[in-house]
Amino acid sequence: MLSPTQSLRRLRKAPPGVMVIFGGGGDLTKRLLIPAIYNLDCADLLSDEFSVIVVDWAEMTSETLLAQFRESIDDFVSKRGSCAAKLKEENWDRITGNIQYIRGSFEEESTYTRLKEALGEQSAVFYLAVAARFFGPVVDLIGSTGLAQETENCSRRVIIEKPFGSDLNSAKELNARLLRSLGETQIYRIDHYLGKETVQNILALRFSNGFFEPLWNRDNIDHIQITAAETVGVERRGRFYESTGAIRDMVPNHLMQLLSMVAMEAPTSFDAEAVRNEKSKVLSAIQPVTRENAVRGQYVSGSFKNGDHAEALRGYRGEPDVSMGSETETYVAMKLRIDNWRWAGVPFYIRTGKRLRCRKTEIAIHFKQAPYALFRDTPVDKLTPNIMVLHIQPTEGVTMQFSAKVPGPSVRLGGVRMKFDYSDWFQEGPSTGYETLIYDCLIGDQTLFQRADSIEEGWRIVQPVLSQQSAEQPPLCFYAAGLDGPREADELLSRSRRKWLPLK
Repeated sequence: MLSPTQSLRRLRKAPPGVMVIFGGGGDLTKRLLIPAIYNLDCADLLSDEFSVIVVDWAEMTSETLLAQFRESIDDFVSKRGSCAAKLKEENWDRITGNIQYIRGSFEEESTYTRLKEALGEQSAVFYLAVAARFFGPVVDLIGSTGLAQETENCSRRVIIEKPFGSDLNSAKELNARLLRSLGETQIYRIDHYLGKETVQNILALRFSNGFFEPLWNRDNIDHIQITAAETVGVERRGRFYESTGAIRDMVPNHLMQLLSMVAMEAPTSFDAEAVRNEKSKVLSAIQPVTRENAVRGQYVSGSFKNGDHAEALRGYRGEPDVSMGSETETYVAMKLRIDNWRWAGVPFYIRTGKRLRCRKTEIAIHFKQAPYALFRDTPVDKLTPNIMVLHIQPTEGVTMQFSAKVPGPSVRLGGVRMKFDYSDWFQEGPSTGYETLIYDCLIGDQTLFQRADSIEEGWRIVQPVLSQQSAEQPPLCFYAAGLDGPREADELLSRSRRKWLPLK
């Protein structure tokens, strides 16, 4: 059995180049990007000539920045594990010895002039770990100062975090703005969900196993549920969340990416464009969600049980920087239909929310029931539902639920489960979720990154329920913090005699 580091070492090294992190003094870089770069170096996947340039407006020295990075990597190694039981000083010294700090405004040309001098003719990946309002200005200046120009021996790529727009029109405008300075092959719209092993394993599970794909259609599947539940509230992000909400934060990006990987047709190959073509096709076949097929919820005060103790939880409107009369949703559930041959008549239910009973992201494939005729003379009045669940977080694996005979002289059926955990078969990896994505960008593989048309399709699907002024927007429902969500979300499924898998 190969460890993750050994498996990674079977890959080729990334070519020489520089990662330029705009906003590199922020939390994302310290907690995730630097540990991911460290892990890639441990796996011997970075060139000996790889280096990092941090661009930020903060008034600090390179020594101060490196001290902050050291504190973060020590915390990562001790709490989350890494390629080794303790920090590999040789790898860490190699990384930190090649980190340079450039202080400057993201909106001043002088910052980019100094950056251009530092880069010279080296290949570069520009990582925009900045607020969304800077995406356009940063790319404009990358383009106008010549930093986006590529040659036969020099590549220039840009990684853009979410949120990619706030609605369909803004997403189209941002795409158009980026394409004035960059080619589509230079743009890497990142979604960290796609760095998770189970998400990537969806394609392997479907298309490399002959007994799954023949069942993966409307003849055998009753419906599919996609859940992304969180126990945390908005914490100190109230000001951001007030202008965002659960729909914008999760649905057009994370949940639509999960849906497209479950529902897409088999690509002609695992070439990036072949995979992204099929994902775009399935999203384009989804009709915009309607008012009656969407539920918007907001958590009110409740409690969370922790052993014998119950922790009191305040409601959303009591969170810092949140309006007392806020109409922002912290939960959303939707029923979607895909108008194509494979999925005609099969509903896809998605839900996501904050302050729920447990933290869980999963995809549940509910297969159609077998006929009862064979068991009409036996004490069986209901068969165990056949469900395959793809667990994405906090644990990664696959569970299958089906009926089996209970031992004894009579025919009695009981529900059983078979479970595959990644941790049982593969040694747990040193993953922040960004290693694969950063490596893919360094080698120029766009398979796991979103294309402009997929981004716009995601916004098109949810657009009718976004606007506060829209008559199509569902009314706000309320649910107690620490529970499963609003009653109206259960009713969304009960109309067709279905129900959500419980959150536990």
